[in-house]
Amino acid sequence: MSAHRVESPAAQAANDDIKPAAAGAEPVYTEPGSPEFRRISLALFLAGYATFSLIYCVQPLLPELARDFAVSPASSSLALSLTTGFLAFAILLAGAVSEAFGRKQLMFASMCGASILNLIAPLLSDWHAFLVVRALEGLILGGVPAVAMAYLAEEMHPRGLGTTMGIYISGTALGGMSGRVVIGILTDMFGWHLALGAMGALGLLAALGFVILLPASRNFVRRPGFQLSYHIRAWEGHLRHPGLPFVFLIGAFAMGCFVTVYNYAGFRLSAAPYDLSQGQISLIFVVYLCGMVTSSIAGAMSDRIGRGPVLLAGILIAGAGVALTLLSSLWGMIGGIMVLTSGFFVAHSVASGWVGRMAKQSKGHASSLYLLAYYLGSSIMGSVGGWFWSHGGWDAVAAFAGALLIGAAICGTYLWQAARRAEAVA
Repeated sequence: MSAHRVESPAAQAANDDIKPAAAGAEPVYTEPGSPEFRRISLALFLAGYATFSLIYCVQPLLPELARDFAVSPASSSLALSLTTGFLAFAILLAGAVSEAFGRKQLMFASMCGASILNLIAPLLSDWHAFLVVRALEGLILGGVPAVAMAYLAEEMHPRGLGTTMGIYISGTALGGMSGRVVIGILTDMFGWHLALGAMGALGLLAALGFVILLPASRNFVRRPGFQLSYHIRAWEGHLRHPGLPFVFLIGAFAMGCFVTVYNYAGFRLSAAPYDLSQGQISLIFVVYLCGMVTSSIAGAMSDRIGRGPVLLAGILIAGAGVALTLLSSLWGMIGGIMVLTSGFFVAHSVASGWVGRMAKQSKGHASSLYLLAYYLGSSIMGSVGGWFWSHGGWDAVAAFAGALLIGAAICGTYLWQAARRAEAVA
């Protein structure tokens, strides 16, 4: 048998808003090792891959976009910043919207809609129309990240929830990396227009595989309507929390630093003395894999020695990476990006896990606020970094990125000290 009826305290803790399929009924979970378990895992892997490859596929193309549309580096960064900015607000609302429309349907529609927009974008010759399409892509893609986690919490047996969540996250990481690497190689071979369209086609194929593989929800209860007052109270409660807003700021500062360096590294490396092609630049971002390793290590270390010291260690490592990029050699730049990526994922892993521990109720709302801050940091800081690039070159970009990490370190230090005081009182 692939599923059986069990109690659901673990799933209830993972998502405060989950309810069984009928009043008084016990949920029917999917067991680890069953065919349905493997289908769900692969389907959510495809969802994560498609979402993040579509979001970040324009990042290596920023120099190409600036040249072809005759815009500044800061303006070209809007092709990514608008996507992540609209994604941030969409994630905030997507979970609530899915309560009325269904999990699988919303995720499939989001993947298809965003992929089609990615096919349309390279056909546009007007810069503002291109930006509108990219903004809509972010708005539509918000239907995947928040809803995917809700689906897993509802359908998977607690013993397998961590495994499938990890597979989903690995899909997002692979998507983020391939969105940067594959499109750079395709751009060298066929030009950025065809490369961007190819990423849209891959997104449609992933969506097709997703809808074929993913079983229909068994524990989902459709709840028509949107109770805005309930959601506002939940969000307001988290913003009044003595610690959570500082975690949100850490996400914004750390992601802002990370995206700023990634956005403008391409401009530096495509110019003298490096003169690298788009394909060569994109290969550097394979160091994204370092983050996949360090994030898992950070989780284990934070359980052993505490979140505060591991968080600050990640921020310091990221700062060392930013400093290394100031070296004039190509290997200094590559090494700096690698170290920055490793440190960023340590900090992000610890901070995102801290949200769930601090939030005593409505954990989904707390996570959505963290993601809102995280992607707003990407959107706003990533574009502001263009001003520093235009007015002071790479040294100014590095200084701006370092200042963001200092802000994250101040917030992290406050949280660490607050946690130590709480432990002393206890």
